[in-house]
Amino acid sequence: MISLDFNFNVLTRDLSLYLENQVKVGLFGSGVLSLVLGFSAAYAYYYLISVAKKPQLISGGKKFYQFLRDQCPVVSEIYYPTFWCWESRIQTVLRPFVTAKPGVSYRNELIRAEDGGQISLDWFDNDDSASHPNAATRPTVLLLPGLTGTSRESYILHMVQQSRDLGYRCAVFNNRGVSGETLLTPRTYCAANTEDLEAVIEHIQRTNEDAPLMAAGVSMGGMMLANYLGRKGRETCLKGVVVFSAGWDVFECTASLEKPLDRFLFNSYLTSCLQAGVDRHKSVLEKSYDIDHVMKAKTLREFDERFTSIMFGYPTNDDYYHDASPIHRLKSVQVPMLCLNAADDVFSPSHAIPVEAVKQNPNLALLITCHGGHIGFLEGLWPRQSTYMDRVFKQFAKAVIEQGGDLHDLSS
Repeated sequence: MISLDFNFNVLTRDLSLYLENQVKVGLFGSGVLSLVLGFSAAYAYYYLISVAKKPQLISGGKKFYQFLRDQCPVVSEIYYPTFWCWESRIQTVLRPFVTAKPGVSYRNELIRAEDGGQISLDWFDNDDSASHPNAATRPTVLLLPGLTGTSRESYILHMVQQSRDLGYRCAVFNNRGVSGETLLTPRTYCAANTEDLEAVIEHIQRTNEDAPLMAAGVSMGGMMLANYLGRKGRETCLKGVVVFSAGWDVFECTASLEKPLDRFLFNSYLTSCLQAGVDRHKSVLEKSYDIDHVMKAKTLREFDERFTSIMFGYPTNDDYYHDASPIHRLKSVQVPMLCLNAADDVFSPSHAIPVEAVKQNPNLALLITCHGGHIGFLEGLWPRQSTYMDRVFKQFAKAVIEQGGDLHDLSS
């Protein structure tokens, strides 16, 4: 292990002398070179001391905690964010642009809901799986994208790729109306309502009765999963769940995104994306909602006040936000659930991460990194192929599927 106990001035002087002996001084004088080297050394020192840190692992029970330490070494490793973009907002903004989008061919299936609507499910069957050649018993991973996401998001494609490497099958649950399918009824989706998710899980289980099933949710998809588990308790076929960058208290998340810079960078953009979805299905929705009023919303809160809370029958938007906040249901979760959050995530502020609630439930574990932003977790010099989040997903998925027997009765 590299020791960080060194004399900073000596390091700067030695680096300067070395390079001055190796490089002829042209346009740059030795003073400028020394300054550049000094800054570089200072930056490296700050990065190693203050940025690169081990994540904090918290669990409500010793059994789950030890399982994660044994089966998922990533939870004990230092997370080294990409050194040139470790700041929260930069990680969040850059991730969609710098991470690669693996090529994935899906098989689409439309499921009819009880209200007459349809749900789009994208399957990656992985029929070439060497480790699980029998499709009847091939493990299945259900993936839930974020607020406006689909099966084509880079973070979803990366999890499909990781699952393919493990020999597993994937099913991506697209929320109503977001992936190009026709909206048949005047209803979309929200974090609090889990009826469509329940229908999808039951459908997957009926289709593959002998295959183990686990799930992973990102951002709002993670919130929906957590709310589902809180409602179902032990009455679910899911063997385990991993949640990334979930917002645990919607009031706090919304307030954070209404700060001037974050409103400019994220809130307004997400609001416009939601409005674009409403406009795309205007012919169906305008019979039930004041679409012109909805399209004038400037923030997520205004959009929810004018559209989401009304659609799902809440007396007020505050009632909706309370019901959508997974923190209130964590005590009822009876399935092993690992949650990854970054302490600098402006979508899910650190003071609202449910540390105390997790400590009260042996089925829960919380992994908190100092940096990573919202669904960022970039690492490496040029983070194209894999992120810290990808590694957490792959190791936990493998552990649940292949060592899941060790997760029975975590309260003991």
